[in-house]
Amino acid sequence: NTTVNILIIITLSYIIPILIAVAFLTLVERKILSYIQARKGPNIVGPFGLLQPIADGVKLFIKEPIRPSTSSPFLFILTPILALLLALTI
Repeated sequence: NTTVNILIIITLSYIIPILIAVAFLTLVERKILSYIQARKGPNIVGPFGLLQPIADGVKLFIKEPIRPSTSSPFLFILTPILALLLALTI
């Protein structure tokens, strides 16, 4: 039981910094591209737009215009999460 807990902690200690780094590298990329195009860039969510990656992630999972009526709602939500987990474990 403690071995499993330690393994989970080690796994999260690798995955969480990668997710945070990717989120903020995306923010930096958007800021640089906005300066190149003479725009302000993402600056609405949080101070200096620092919460923009979190808002983008929430929007990605919530905003789905098409929900098939014959599909399982559980699997419809679970599939993107499983794809993300698979990408992170690889």
